[in-house]
Amino acid sequence: MTDDATRAQALLAEHRESIDRLDAILVYTLAERFKHTQSVGQLKAAHDLPPSDPAREARQIDRLERLSEESGLDPEFAKKFLNFIISEVIRHHERLQK
Repeated sequence: MTDDATRAQALLAEHRESIDRLDAILVYTLAERFKHTQSVGQLKAAHDLPPSDPAREARQIDRLERLSEESGLDPEFAKKFLNFIISEVIRHHERLQK
């Protein structure tokens, strides 16, 4: 293996370690987020509040789009990602109200 190929393999390994670490952070962060949204869903169910809050959801999507633009992430991807999470949270909240 050439020196260039050896350096490329080392860099590849470093990038993959970072990706694996970030994937773990994402999973644990999502788990923590869902713990809080479950608590919100329980509060909503206990107080007969609707499972969805469209105004808050719209604010969150706008906020995430701004954050993604600031960080160099595709805002359309960020919007799709948050919409997916929001729909999952609403589904959990609806289940709690039954």
